[in-house]
Amino acid sequence: MSSPSEPVTVSFAASAPGRVNLIGEHTDYNDGFVLPMAIERHVTIRVRPRGDRLAVLRTQRDRRPVTIDLTATIHPVGRSWSNYVRGVIEGYRRIGFAIPGFDAEISATLPAGAGLSSSAAIEVAMATVVETLCGRSLPRAEKALLCQQAEHEYAGVPCGIMDQFAVCFGQAGHALCLDCRSREIEPVPIDDTVRVLVIDSGVKHSLADGEYAKRRRECAEAARLLGVSSLRDVTPADLSRAVPALPATELARARHVVGEIARVPAFVRALSAADWNAIGALMGESHRSLSTDYAVSCAELDLLVELSGRIPGIIGCRMTGGGFGGCAVALVEAGRAEETGRAEETGRALHDAYRAASGIDAAWFLTAAASGPTVVVE
Repeated sequence: MSSPSEPVTVSFAASAPGRVNLIGEHTDYNDGFVLPMAIERHVTIRVRPRGDRLAVLRTQRDRRPVTIDLTATIHPVGRSWSNYVRGVIEGYRRIGFAIPGFDAEISATLPAGAGLSSSAAIEVAMATVVETLCGRSLPRAEKALLCQQAEHEYAGVPCGIMDQFAVCFGQAGHALCLDCRSREIEPVPIDDTVRVLVIDSGVKHSLADGEYAKRRRECAEAARLLGVSSLRDVTPADLSRAVPALPATELARARHVVGEIARVPAFVRALSAADWNAIGALMGESHRSLSTDYAVSCAELDLLVELSGRIPGIIGCRMTGGGFGGCAVALVEAGRAEETGRAEETGRALHDAYRAASGIDAAWFLTAAASGPTVVVE
């Protein structure tokens, strides 16, 4: 279904994908470049209209209903998962959407706390529900920004724009090179001879625990000391000259961001040229920088990346997402169409090596780049 043109008064399901970031980590809130793609794992909200002005929400895991009065100002509640939904609904109320009552059943094939943007997926899915119920919609960029604001205000996570933009603008078969300053998006085709492997370290993360916000503050302080509005305006040569002026922590954070911003366009060029050696090297550099300079990796993610270098068929591997746990992403050789099991064998090999080394039976899956949110009338 395209953008709603009239209110939907029958049951429907709205889905939004998660995302994996191929490269460009912690650069979005520094006005840099990122290269995410939507994945074939989703949050789905099945909706049945009601005759009143209440939203009654349930999840597959927690059958206790969450009830929201759609006629009154909606506030966050503790650290509840429902804050992602509350923030989105209130965001639409503030701009004049009169939201009718509905029952909602929320399910997911996307794991929470794994660095795959389950929060952005539920935000964008709920935004799609609201637009479908009301028969009017925002431009995709405005929709993404509304969802980002909900995460800031209601979940307490000062995220950049990457996750919500990746979910809203997802395009099958393509990664998205997003300039987080201009918000321009360049779709980048992904060669069909490779697949994207996502493997969960088994370590859950929570970006609301303070370390994410701390990194943002450290980057802002580094930019202030360098006399620029954001680290996007710093070149590697600038940073080299400024080493004496920066404290050790701010220097390390800036070194990661400046290097990572440069790695994204280099990765895009390598992907377009099918230069797999360059891609592998760039992913390795990115992970080492995130682990050492940005200090957002963990022993389990470092182990996954180390083991990946011993598995034939893995082109490159790095942590993905905010860090402190979650998933690693790898590009793997898929071979010709008739070699359908090749990528699966590679994924299984990494899984087995990680289980032998860590004792963790990690969840993993292969994915292609997927489309953005969808609506299906039931």
